Amino acid sequence: MTSRERVLRALSFQTPDRLPRDLGAMRSTGISAFAYPKLVAALGLPYRRPRVHDTHQMLALPDLDVLDALGCDVVTIDGGVTNAFEEPEKWHDTDFGGRLPARVQHPETFSTDADGTVWQRQWNIQMPASSFVFNSEHNGQPVLGMDQPLPLLDLKQYKRDLEAWALTDEQVQVAVDLCRRARETTDRALFYADHLNARIAITAHGGLGVFPVVCLLEPDYVHELHGITIEHMAGEARKLVPEIAPYVDIALTCGDDWGTQSSLIASPATFRELFLPYYRRHNAEVHRLAPGLKTFLHSCGAIYGLLEMLVESGFDIINPAQWPAGGHGYEAWKEKVRGRASFWGGGVDTQHTLPSGTVEEVEQEVRQVCACLGGDGGYVFNNIHNLLAEVAPEKVIAMYRTAGEPC
Repeated sequence: MTSRERVLRALSFQTPDRLPRDLGAMRSTGISAFAYPKLVAALGLPYRRPRVHDTHQMLALPDLDVLDALGCDVVTIDGGVTNAFEEPEKWHDTDFGGRLPARVQHPETFSTDADGTVWQRQWNIQMPASSFVFNSEHNGQPVLGMDQPLPLLDLKQYKRDLEAWALTDEQVQVAVDLCRRARETTDRALFYADHLNARIAITAHGGLGVFPVVCLLEPDYVHELHGITIEHMAGEARKLVPEIAPYVDIALTCGDDWGTQSSLIASPATFRELFLPYYRRHNAEVHRLAPGLKTFLHSCGAIYGLLEMLVESGFDIINPAQWPAGGHGYEAWKEKVRGRASFWGGGVDTQHTLPSGTVEEVEQEVRQVCACLGGDGGYVFNNIHNLLAEVAPEKVIAMYRTAGEPC
């Protein structure tokens, strides 16, 4: 069974020869660029500068020999680059203020202060010398004061902006060429993370401290906003999906974090009224254009209360299955969607067991979670979100090798 066959079999709710595994198919299933060189060394592989394809979260684009060593079954196209084959012309050396010899696409966008703080000034984000990621005040999301008006967009201008950002024929052709070459190069499943991610989220248009309030106070505005957005995304899908469908297996169609550690950010009623109809329309259009393409949602936190509506929204895959949040175990999560949607991730408690447990405790939990989530198919193994800089490589290796054991 090839890696692609293994992934697609699992996503069709059949039992593959072993659990499919992923590292870095999208920007919430990856590994810190600071942790990556340690993992490479622990695997006994030759040293190389990590390619940092997400220079906000500082994520390394995994190399093929690392995927081979960990038994991973997925490669990605994300941000116009891929790890299905080498693209040396797209990568250039930098060192992040002397802290990390690495390769990035645009080294000219970084500068370093005397105290070691590294800046990406065009985004006004910084990585202090004590940090492993870039950030900004309130993560770039302002706090709304009680006496401030809601920051509503001019929707006519918003529509014009979306039209100005629409995919050009040249951009479509570049994407198609990249997908075709990746497909011809590898028998791994191909995850497409560009261009199809609906620009709808409970934390959008003002951020976590603003947009949930807008949803409560201005639902008619939100309906119009989301209608404009999804009409634009449908147009993008019609341009792109028929062209890449012969080459791509999974596509990111939404990234929308609805959960805190213990509850939802907004009510299920808000999701049903203001989000579900638009997600369902987007997924339906992608499925109409490419019936075999699996649609992927990323949504962190305690989202157990939304699982039924996520299935109803038409998502084939839900990531990351953060079952430690919200008081429902992985068994309950599995039963909620069994045979109707697949989970991608959730293989170990990333906030407790992985950082604080022993290697043996990591192995034990991975074994138990995989036996449950992998039952009857519908599961691709990954961590709950990214592997952080502080995670020991021995634990990373243990979790992947345990996930590869026969269930």
